[in-house]
Amino acid sequence: MQQPSGSGAGKAPEDDDGGGRKGSVDDDATSGNPYAGLVSRLRAAWLSGKTRPMEYRVAQLEALGRFLDEKKQEILEATKLDMGKPSFEAEFSEIILCKNELHETLNNLSRWMKDEHVGKNSVTRWDSAFIRKDPYGVVLIIAPWNYPVNLLLGPLVGAIAAGNCVIIKPSEMTKNTERLVAEALPRYLDKDCFAVVTAGVQETTRLLENKFDYIFFTGSPSVGRIIMTAAAKHLTPVTLELGGKNPCYVSDTCDVQNVARRVAWGRFFNAGQTCIAPDYVLCSLEMQEKLLLALSKTVADFYGSSPQKSPDFGRIAGEKHFQRLQDLLCSGQVVIGGETDEKERYIAPTVLADVHPSDPIMQEEIFGPILPIVPVANMDEAIDFINSRERPLVVYAFSSNDKVVNQVLERTSSGGFCGNDTLMHVTLTSLPFGGIGSSGLGMYHGKFTFDTFSHHRACLHRYMGRETFNTLRYPPYTQQKLGMVRAASEVKRKGACTLL
Repeated sequence: MQQPSGSGAGKAPEDDDGGGRKGSVDDDATSGNPYAGLVSRLRAAWLSGKTRPMEYRVAQLEALGRFLDEKKQEILEATKLDMGKPSFEAEFSEIILCKNELHETLNNLSRWMKDEHVGKNSVTRWDSAFIRKDPYGVVLIIAPWNYPVNLLLGPLVGAIAAGNCVIIKPSEMTKNTERLVAEALPRYLDKDCFAVVTAGVQETTRLLENKFDYIFFTGSPSVGRIIMTAAAKHLTPVTLELGGKNPCYVSDTCDVQNVARRVAWGRFFNAGQTCIAPDYVLCSLEMQEKLLLALSKTVADFYGSSPQKSPDFGRIAGEKHFQRLQDLLCSGQVVIGGETDEKERYIAPTVLADVHPSDPIMQEEIFGPILPIVPVANMDEAIDFINSRERPLVVYAFSSNDKVVNQVLERTSSGGFCGNDTLMHVTLTSLPFGGIGSSGLGMYHGKFTFDTFSHHRACLHRYMGRETFNTLRYPPYTQQKLGMVRAASEVKRKGACTLL
């Protein structure tokens, strides 16, 4: 693998990059783009057919598994340095969930790769009709900083499984994890077909000028629009995994302490820097009073009397992000937490009560350990509130009454839904993960990742004989021929018949 040289691009080592070559990318003589040579080299490797055999894909996936096993401790240390991420949270979210994706793929790849034979009509009964799962070609994966390993390697598993060549760009915000990936991963994967690019905003802009066959981006909606605009110039398909304000409705009939634990875990996991975290709670004033007491007890149970000293609570990733979150604390009334420490980039697990829809904290995704509670009169008002805003990445609903949970599910629209818990839907490789509207485009996880990075190619292989049957569609045309062609080829509705 090669890393581009140039300002902000980074930390390409002077010595061998693990693939037997120096870590730099030469400017293409014709385009002047610093990444054109790299993209061309990977495209040549893909066109050679090297990535297509199942044995090759399995070998690369197994090598990725060895990376996760052998570099586990270094991953835990890097995420600790970058974000103060507790080792429990890092191992669960960055390693275990990644390995689940990997094992699910290895267990099923031979079946996923097989041609999918489909139904035929009378005209094609002797032929072969099937869907071939072709790789797209050279794909680009751009990962965010909040889960810098999971959200990079998760898509990579599917891209490799589908037979693509891949350029991956880790986030420059999590410097230690970026360095680890850039220096270590090339020693595990085939340098001819996979590359790591370390790049800042300017370099990534140049990278996006190149023609890719697919782009997979995880990040903010504002950057997602930039990615989509760049992709449109080459008519490149994209998956955009974005964010949003995920509502959490809590009905008056529920186990309040259970709700508090599950909501607090989802909100404060990774110090709230999770795209699927519950972004705000909708509940009645009566429930708000009960929930505040339960949340106060839960925070103390989770993190002790001084969460800043707890080894189980992380830190904000960057200074700019910290300042933005600190400014949002002016919304509503701070009932739990609210303490900050700029030097440590620490913001306490915080709950805000009596928040108004017009407050600053309700205008953008929070992406931090702050939970606002917005009072509503009832479930109908909560659903109206959710539907008046952009469609979120996930909707949460808590109630001891299944009918209430189902009502929220049926009357709202979101990328995903989870009843009576938070975050846990993302742990299932059997469920697709993705947004809708401003929260994203496309989906992945498990087989859905393989499908995302595969072109479903429609194939019909016809039998060369029985030409007599084909003469019905050749000129000169007659009404009798049309009637026979119609009878042989049309799809009939059940219970209907066709008259010649």
